[in-house]
Amino acid sequence: MARGGFPGMGGGNMQQMIKQAQKMQQNIQKLQEELEAREFEGSAGGGMVQVKANGKKELTQILIKPEAVDPEDVEMLQDMVLAAVNQVMRLVEETSEAEMAKLTGGRGFGF
Repeated sequence: MARGGFPGMGGGNMQQMIKQAQKMQQNIQKLQEELEAREFEGSAGGGMVQVKANGKKELTQILIKPEAVDPEDVEMLQDMVLAAVNQVMRLVEETSEAEMAKLTGGRGFGF
């Protein structure tokens, strides 16, 4: 058995692995901060309703074109707002997952 370690594992290898893990954790934290600062946009009704959100999944803006407002059909407007919100939330999630997968090589570290 190797002195002060695990069989077959030199101390240098373990330290290198720890350094790599720390570097990856720093990169993940930086990526998370960058994603949180990004702005994402979703729309519905051919752009009649536009929704913006940040990477923290917080809505930052909802734009509704006046011609989308029909007092006789409020349900359609509600559906467009809901569709735009769902679209932007999916975009935030998919982008975050894709960027994280690039960084971690597809391994889910739960950061």
